Amino acid sequence: MNCVIDVGGGLRGIYGAGVFDTCMEEGTEFDTCYGVSAGAANCVSFLAGQKERNLKFYTEYAFRKEYMSWGNFFRTGSYLGLDYIYGALSNSDGEYPLDFDRVISSGKTFYVVATNAETGRPRYFTLDDMKQDDYGVIKASSCVPAIDRPYKIDGIPYFDGGLSDPIPIRHALAEGYDKIVLVLTRPRDNYRKPGNDIRIARGLFRRWPNTARALYRRASYYNRSLEIAKQYEKEGRVLIIAPKSIGSMKTLTRSKESIWMMYEEGRRDGKAIRAYLAEEKTAPKNS
Repeated sequence: MNCVIDVGGGLRGIYGAGVFDTCMEEGTEFDTCYGVSAGAANCVSFLAGQKERNLKFYTEYAFRKEYMSWGNFFRTGSYLGLDYIYGALSNSDGEYPLDFDRVISSGKTFYVVATNAETGRPRYFTLDDMKQDDYGVIKASSCVPAIDRPYKIDGIPYFDGGLSDPIPIRHALAEGYDKIVLVLTRPRDNYRKPGNDIRIARGLFRRWPNTARALYRRASYYNRSLEIAKQYEKEGRVLIIAPKSIGSMKTLTRSKESIWMMYEEGRRDGKAIRAYLAEEKTAPKNS
């Protein structure tokens, strides 16, 4: 059994979109997909077999004011137009519908990680929590604190899954997968620094204290999870796919040149996956 984890990262998620497009071209399959934030959108298009669907979202739709803008923020309280992205664009009558029937018929397992805003704990949604034209779990997983209102599912508010489980490697290991492909959107040796998280957490603490606490912990949790992934990589149980550089790309940087560069890098790096999945698991290497 194998799985892929796409950690997302806003518009840096274009790197994962490139990885998955190569996988579709080469017929590479995964038994399970884990998606965090933008990584969930990449995964669901992959499960639908819709090659280059996410490319259009990153290179065209993301530049529309309905997708993300301060106009959205002042009008609705959310910078990201999640209902536009995963509704108006993605619904069956939308501009680029998700082939949800194919997602269901794929027979694959799909985990979408979101953060319960009240507890600060991760929730691992599955396909059982989704249905045609109701992609609320992906909206919840992509809801960025401080610039978005929390997204409610069954009355419970959620924020971005990257707050509470930015690299869900522990969950995948506990599930017993033999081969895990981890798709990062930062260089593999780029450890997270807590400064920005702490600044955002201070502004959230009064209304969402447990979300703020999750933000305080995020850097250390990310870094520890990355170390775990690297350790298991030595044993052949994990393959880390990561860009060599992100240049000036930040979570919400809209630069077509940078987006295209990361996409092409993802496509190239994705070529390593098929061979990795075909290999027998090796004995641990000397560190």
